[in-house]
Amino acid sequence: MAVAQQKLPEPSLQTAEELGLSAEEFERIRQLMGRMPNFTELSMFSAMWSEHCSYKNSILWLKTLPREGESLLTKAGDENAGLVDIGDGWACAFKIESHNHPSAIEPYQGAATGVGGIHRDIFTMGARPIAALNSLRFGLLTEARTRFLLRGVVKGIGDYGNAFGVPTVAGEVYFEPCYHTNPLVNAMSVGIVRIGQTVSAAAKGPGNAVFIVGSATGKDGIHGASFASQDIGADAHEDLPSVQVGDPFAEKLLLEASLEAIQTGAILGMQDMGAAGITCSTCEMSARAGTGMDIHLDRVPLRQANMLPWEILLSESQERMLLVVHSGREDEVLRIYEKWDVPCVKIGEVTDSGRVRCFMHGDLVADLHASWLVVGGGAPQYERPYHPAAYREKQQLFRLDALPVPDDLRAVAMQLAALPNMASKRWIREQYDDMVGLAHSKQKVCDAAVLRLPDSRRGLAVTVDCNARYVYADPYLGAQIAVAEAARNLVCSGARPLAITNCLNFGNPYDPEVYWQFVEAVRGMGDACRAFRTPVTGGNVSFYNQSESGPVFPTPTIGMIGVLEDAERSVPAAFQCQNDLIYLIGENRNDLNCSQYLSAICGVEHSPAPYFDLEQELRVQQAVATLIRKDLLASAHDVSEGGLFACLLESALWGNKGFDVSTDPELRPDAFLFGEAQGRIIVTVRPDKENEFLRCIMDLHVEFSCLGQVTEEALVIDQVHWGSLQEWRDAYENSLQRLLEAS
Repeated sequence: MAVAQQKLPEPSLQTAEELGLSAEEFERIRQLMGRMPNFTELSMFSAMWSEHCSYKNSILWLKTLPREGESLLTKAGDENAGLVDIGDGWACAFKIESHNHPSAIEPYQGAATGVGGIHRDIFTMGARPIAALNSLRFGLLTEARTRFLLRGVVKGIGDYGNAFGVPTVAGEVYFEPCYHTNPLVNAMSVGIVRIGQTVSAAAKGPGNAVFIVGSATGKDGIHGASFASQDIGADAHEDLPSVQVGDPFAEKLLLEASLEAIQTGAILGMQDMGAAGITCSTCEMSARAGTGMDIHLDRVPLRQANMLPWEILLSESQERMLLVVHSGREDEVLRIYEKWDVPCVKIGEVTDSGRVRCFMHGDLVADLHASWLVVGGGAPQYERPYHPAAYREKQQLFRLDALPVPDDLRAVAMQLAALPNMASKRWIREQYDDMVGLAHSKQKVCDAAVLRLPDSRRGLAVTVDCNARYVYADPYLGAQIAVAEAARNLVCSGARPLAITNCLNFGNPYDPEVYWQFVEAVRGMGDACRAFRTPVTGGNVSFYNQSESGPVFPTPTIGMIGVLEDAERSVPAAFQCQNDLIYLIGENRNDLNCSQYLSAICGVEHSPAPYFDLEQELRVQQAVATLIRKDLLASAHDVSEGGLFACLLESALWGNKGFDVSTDPELRPDAFLFGEAQGRIIVTVRPDKENEFLRCIMDLHVEFSCLGQVTEEALVIDQVHWGSLQEWRDAYENSLQRLLEAS
């Protein structure tokens, strides 16, 4: 061991602290090992006990989330991604993760490798990725840095996804000042696999071979997990080596080779090498199976000469995976990877010791029990102090009756339609290939993306949702709303919600107000998921999204999947035919809280969360689902950002139709048009089905009202002509691109 430790820092408390470990954690490591760790071992602990890998400040609360359901085929955390039975012998593997810090430093590679990494989590289970989604947050578009980050992130996502051959089918983009330094880049992958043909992420069977497959290992990404576990500072650009570099063409070969190799039955276990690289995959796979591994680091293919053991162990070079192969069947696997021109090298074997032992040229350089390093094992678990945020006092000062009603509602609506948070993201969408693979049904614009399943009439609906402004105002209610909106999008599309994955983006957990936001959001998410019967299959926690200017808005992004019995019968969000009746399911309210209108037009930054009632939301969604099953709706679109007017405008533009509606004289007209009270869905009904629609909805005991009808082209509100559809199309569809071009 002495030879391997030459020129390395002496292990000490100072060294441990420089690696991001606390004095308490360093002492815990010494007690676990019964000796002083060497530098390589200390580095492994540093990576695996980082926030990014260990979830040490979140795991206790994550355990309170509902993690069981009749459709689930795995429990949260048991495998690389969630796995849900979607019928006809198919399972859906899906997961969302963040790549925030790397994208803040190098947006192109940060976003690209985020896409590559999440797809690997899916196909390491034996599932073929068929769709990608993303949730993005940036600062204000008037800032040069925001435009630089936006262009880089979008190009990174587009280039990697397009080359890899998986369509980007849905997403969301928001612009708020709090994300100026620390953007959020959350990437979701959805894959399908035949039930019974998955592969585990466990290292089963002592004596079986351990292989590394994929790209060679370099120094890119070393300490990437630790980098993601600290605030973004003014010198963050110096952490550029912590940003990985991706190769989508190499990943495509890795995908095809791996799926073919899995079909042989020779592979017992497989895991992506993401955060903490070889260290993470060897320890987690061993811990899941209660086994160990002997790993020979000198056999690992390297891109750079003279890499030290700790560098090899912590490298986060992309497009690499760890395999466990049946002893005696190694040649079958080697032939397949050789055919696809993918490097595949045996670097060790599974043992029954429970320990991960790493050798370099025969010298033992690290010897650790696998369970010491993993979540739920020896990794520390903390509950930090928390208390309600002081800014809540400012929210209580807001008085709706003190806000004047604007004289020119049409002018306000035109402003609203052109806001970056409201306007079409066509410029972004056009840079993604959303048709490659032919799984995505683009025949209709729906509230959720609808994917066709092979050899089946069934469809899979997918969405990502979170309004972080709501969560900032009230973390408990805001997180419930995020779950409810995701479910609402699926229901409006004709799907039955099944399960969620989440990406929980928050500031520094040592800040009591940030930790309060996290705790309340987890509570709210849990209560909503129990109500909607959509268990949590897994996901990601991203803390330390904070800079010198403060934390980002708490942003618990929800990725949700659902099933349609018949993909061809998905429900469009676009208006369909002239003279169709426009109905609102749910109840309008005198509520402007947290709306885009209130914050961006009126300049009111602090207000309570919008109206939300979980039971009412459930009734509205169940009513719409019933109406869809009875084939009574021509379209359905949920009311969210921008309120009722934005919902009507989108349905009109997508359907190339106009509308003629009336406001409610009992409500403020700005609240009626622009308020964002939850639990509302706009539907259209063909005139010949109206009587049946009315009979059915009266039996469902939900609030509803008739707003007006679909027209040929113009927008009319309260008998006032608001202009042509083309005029509104220009404001809505081109404003984002104009802002970018103006720079």
